[in-house]
Amino acid sequence: MKELLGFEPYQEKDMELTMKQMDISNELVKQQKKVQTNNHIKYRKLKDSIFHAAIFCVTCIGIVILFVLIADILTKGLPWLSKQFFTGFPSRFPHKSGILPGILGSLYIIALTVVFAVPVGLGCAIYLEEYAKNNWLTKFIKINISNLSGTPAIVYGLLGLTVFVRTLALKKSILSGALTMSLVVLPIVIVASQEAIKAVPQFLRHGSYALGATKWQTIRKVVLPTAFPGILTGVILSVSRALGESAPLIMVGAATFVSFLPKGIMDNFTALPMQIYYWTGLPKAEFRELAAAGIIVLLALLLTTNAAAIVLRNKFQKSVE
Repeated sequence: MKELLGFEPYQEKDMELTMKQMDISNELVKQQKKVQTNNHIKYRKLKDSIFHAAIFCVTCIGIVILFVLIADILTKGLPWLSKQFFTGFPSRFPHKSGILPGILGSLYIIALTVVFAVPVGLGCAIYLEEYAKNNWLTKFIKINISNLSGTPAIVYGLLGLTVFVRTLALKKSILSGALTMSLVVLPIVIVASQEAIKAVPQFLRHGSYALGATKWQTIRKVVLPTAFPGILTGVILSVSRALGESAPLIMVGAATFVSFLPKGIMDNFTALPMQIYYWTGLPKAEFRELAAAGIIVLLALLLTTNAAAIVLRNKFQKSVE
């Protein structure tokens, strides 16, 4: 039959040989692609491992430095923590120095800052997310509020000095310091409250409207309780920043040496960061150890306020769930 079709035996062998060569060639190409793919995967895994190792090393370096600093502070400061230190006033003698005016001043500043900043920041967030129209002006305001979060604190200090201390004649008082610190933390409260309100599911609002509730009733009884844990997170962040800031207080005239307790919000004051700053600038080594003790007190106060806020946040979060 093959002879009738014009095929010669040697032509048949050539075709078989050609087919085998093509199969071998295809197999080689597949193997080469497989090898290239494996090499590429190995290269990517190597880069991933190198990146993870670098990030781990950087993290370890930061943790080690933090532990070294904390250990140094504890070593120097713990021996100075005594009843005299917590109940005494600053003195030119290290063993007679205390930090009571700084603690009381910081508590005044934090309490008034929360009173001023949280209602204003929350109201601004509610308006921007629930009432304001989604136009270019609203977007412009939101962008500028976010940018204000990164503004250096010294700028707010200059603003507080100009507006509160001089223009409004509030002088170098606790009220001036609290109002200035409220400006520092206000963008943080607004942004955190915005994100918390934005995260509330729409179906909760729709369900409230379906039951006949007004917009304000929906905001007050549905949106705010659901968003409250996120709002408290913003308050925690703002309190943490306000407690450790010193530049705005320097600009509004917070004293570094106060030998009396403030009796009202119009009195002169000092704060823990100011007291620590004052001690670190004195020549005697004992005062630097007192500064370390002041840092321990500041950290303890910061952790206590944060812990209280976190407990409240978790409590409201469980009630919402």
